[in-house]
Parts: sequence; C-alpha cells; structure tokens
Amino acid sequence: MNTLPVVAAVDGSDDSLRALDWAMEAARRRGAPLRVVHVRQYAAWARPDILAAGPPDADQDPVLDQVRARLAGRTGAPDVEYVGLDGPAGVLLPGLGSGAQLLVLGSRGRGGFAGLLLGSNGMAAARDAECPVVVVPRPGRVVHGDGPPEPGPRVVVGLQVDGPDEATLAFAFTEAALRGAVLQVVAAYAWPVQTLVAPGELLPPVVGQEAVEAETRSLAEGFLAPHRTRHPDVRAVPHVPAGDAAGHLVAASRDADLVVVGRHRRRLLAPARMMGSVTQAVLLHAASPVAVVPPAPPEE
Repeated sequence: MNTLPVVAAVDGSDDSLRALDWAMEAARRRGAPLRVVHVRQYAAWARPDILAAGPPDADQDPVLDQVRARLAGRTGAPDVEYVGLDGPAGVLLPGLGSGAQLLVLGSRGRGGFAGLLLGSNGMAAARDAECPVVVVPRPGRVVHGDGPPEPGPRVVVGLQVDGPDEATLAFAFTEAALRGAVLQVVAAYAWPVQTLVAPGELLPPVVGQEAVEAETRSLAEGFLAPHRTRHPDVRAVPHVPAGDAAGHLVAASRDADLVVVGRHRRRLLAPARMMGSVTQAVLLHAASPVAVVPPAPPEE
C-alpha cells in the first residue's frame, strides 16, 4: 500500500475548502494520511521593491486554524498533518508532488482575476508536479452533451490510441476500483481524415469511417486488456466517437465522479514539461474534478 500522503493545498478560499473535502475522502479511500498545506505568500516574494518585516509566526496561521476547526470531530477521518510554507505558490505547490501520492487543489484561490476558470497556481501544479494532480472545479459548471450512459458512480479517462500512457490508464482503473465505479474510456478519432496535396486541394479519405472506428476500438481494447486483468472488478466501457477529444471528455464530465487525462511526455526537441491542448481544455471546462497524471518514466 502506498503510504505517501494525499496533499491538499488550502488558502482559506471556498475553492480550496472544496478541494480539502475531496482530498480528505481520497485519503480515506486509500488508507493514506492527509497533509494540509498552506503556502503563505507575502509582499517580499511578490514585489522585490516592497520591504516586508518578515512572515508571521508559523504557529499562528489563521488558514490552518480554520481547517482544523472544519475537520474537528469528523468520524473516520485519516491522520492529518498541518504544514505552513512561506514563498511563491507557483513554485512550492508543484514541489509538494515529490512527497505525495496525490496533490489536490481548487480551481482558483484568493488571488487572480475573478473571471479566470483556472488559476495560475493550479496550472503550474498540474504541469509540473511529480504526482497526479486533481483540480476540483467550482460547482455549477454547465456542459452540453448527452447525459451519463447509465446511473451510478463513473470515472472517465481519455485514451489516445496512437500514443497511450500506461500511468494514466493505471490511475483511472485504480480510481474506478476505489469508488466501485464504471470506467468510461473515451478514445476519440479524427474524422474526416483528409490529405492536403496542393494549396486549396484536398484528397478525400482513402478509408471509410467505419474502418477507422473499428481500428480505433480494436487498439483501445488491446491497451485496456492488461489493466482489466489487474482490476477484474472494474467494468471498462470504451466509447469511440468521431471528432474532438476535448469536447467529448468535457461532455462526459457531466455527473462524473472524476475525469482522468494524461500530461505530455517530454520529447527530445521539447524537454520542458507541458500540457497538451486537450488536457488544458478539460481542466478549464469540465464539470467534474479532473486528475492530470504525469507520464510513466520512459523505459531504458
């Protein structure tokens, strides 16, 4: 069993308190301790031209006191550790992932612009942390599309059949097993497929849509097979739609417990950590919490 803690980043905002509740339940499911972290940002960190007397006493943290009061008396709660850190949140939050099995935060904190769908700290943590990062959105996000395929708990995972990541699938299967949930696997394919032969001249597809869909489904089933063996109690249902993967994942987030997406693997000519456009779109628009999973280490 993984004994690393589930880390909840809090700053006293409603968003971070919702993330705290989500993290507490995640720690309980895993039998893991909960580490509550408040990163305190002061003028000396944000503006080099401002002179500050220094941070207050670490033992006098009103945000952590608020969390202690919120969690007091809860039955079945995991062991909780409270940590206060001083410095820039965009740097310290991603670093918490090196000692955690999961990092959970709200979509926005106290700072930033009111209209932002995801704060810069959340984006930095999802892009740079070494562990999976769960971003809990504000309630009331409206997404369009069909309703859930069936009632009951449901985890959604995006599967890119031409570049699947085992860590993302493994995390999604584990989450579904912990929740007793159906795993909805979204393996979208591009259609129509056209080839540009000259400016303004496109060749029609050389294969039919049914063939592309069948090949996509076959590849998806192959990638799911070993995970089904490891998690025989999880029912994984492939969904193979045509079109934009981000749009299908956002639509599937309606009434889902969690949407799981992968983060881009580093490449030789692009060694910096990055998130793909699909992952960013899901983070910005999904109605459910979103887990961003770092890629599995490359094999030697």
